[in-house]
Amino acid sequence: MNQDTRKVSLQLRSLVKDGGELELSLVEVPVPQPGADEVLIRVEAAPLNPSDLGLLFGAADMNTARGSGTAARPVVTATIPDGLMKAMAARVGVSMPVGNEGAGVVIAAGDSAGSQALLGRTVAAFGGAMYSQHRCVKAAQCLPLPPGTTPAEGASCFVNPLTALGMVETMRLEGHSALVHTAAASNLGQMLNRVCREDGVGLVNVVRSTEQEQLLRAQGAKHVCVSTSPAFIQELTDAIAATGATIAFDAVGGGRLAGQLLACMEAALSRQGSDYQRYGSTTHKQVYIYGSLDTGPTEFKRNFGAAWGIGGWLLPGFLQRIGPEAGQKLRMRVVAELKTTFASRYTKVVSLVEALRIEEIAVYGRRSTGEKYLVDPNKGFTG
Repeated sequence: MNQDTRKVSLQLRSLVKDGGELELSLVEVPVPQPGADEVLIRVEAAPLNPSDLGLLFGAADMNTARGSGTAARPVVTATIPDGLMKAMAARVGVSMPVGNEGAGVVIAAGDSAGSQALLGRTVAAFGGAMYSQHRCVKAAQCLPLPPGTTPAEGASCFVNPLTALGMVETMRLEGHSALVHTAAASNLGQMLNRVCREDGVGLVNVVRSTEQEQLLRAQGAKHVCVSTSPAFIQELTDAIAATGATIAFDAVGGGRLAGQLLACMEAALSRQGSDYQRYGSTTHKQVYIYGSLDTGPTEFKRNFGAAWGIGGWLLPGFLQRIGPEAGQKLRMRVVAELKTTFASRYTKVVSLVEALRIEEIAVYGRRSTGEKYLVDPNKGFTG
């Protein structure tokens, strides 16, 4: 294990200023000393997930991003539109660390048996502030990775894998038998496709382009609908009818897609030949919005009967709903299938400094399929 005796650590911070400006910078913080039930992780891999970008960029228009500072301590500023500053009120003047999850090596541990057992181990953690060279967390928050697993392989073992499993479990808990997923060619979407194939669950994938359709079909996806196709509504209805999907998880959020999902579910149900119902099908149809690729209003027409719902879905709320024992079972499945079902692929690995380069932000800020970045906060450090 590489000896790390630093007293000061770098951490990426996001700050909303009162004047309507976002500031991203690197801040020096003392390397924390772990308490009895804590461990100190030298972070070597942390993914840039869409949920991280939401905190990192806030409501700023990143097309206005501009760089300053020095090569070793870059600063990025961007303008927050006046109409969006109200939503940022609670963040004004608060310098916030970023990074939901990551992985690294435990280089110091508290006195408890649980903490000492992790010393020298490669672990993953879902503790926030993971775009830091060092992170002190409770030993119970760590997920020990199997021998031979690198931090990069384990960095994304919380958010996307547990979200994919959580969607399937939510489907089962609420009495549905198949599901629809939008923005389905994402890293998460590819995982969900593998989970559904393994578990024999019907899945309708909604993507934006034929290239994304080909990507998923090459991975064994049976039902893939392209939202830009002139025949999208017909193709979506056909796929929903074939699978029996009555629940959807939407990463887009804004626009007409959520309403189209419900309308196509209703149209698919009407094909079953039941008697006319004045208020539409009595089968409940549900769309959960879990992302905001489109930050505009969610628009829909009430053309899907009366048995429907649109709501929000987030991983922490789901884990709280099922309880710690069930959540641990899901985590153990992730560990067992970390290099297969739940493997993540990254376009590029960047250091903290590189993550604040305008040209890199322009790439990973698009949240495009095939452009997932991994941050290595200790990249280039040899001490």
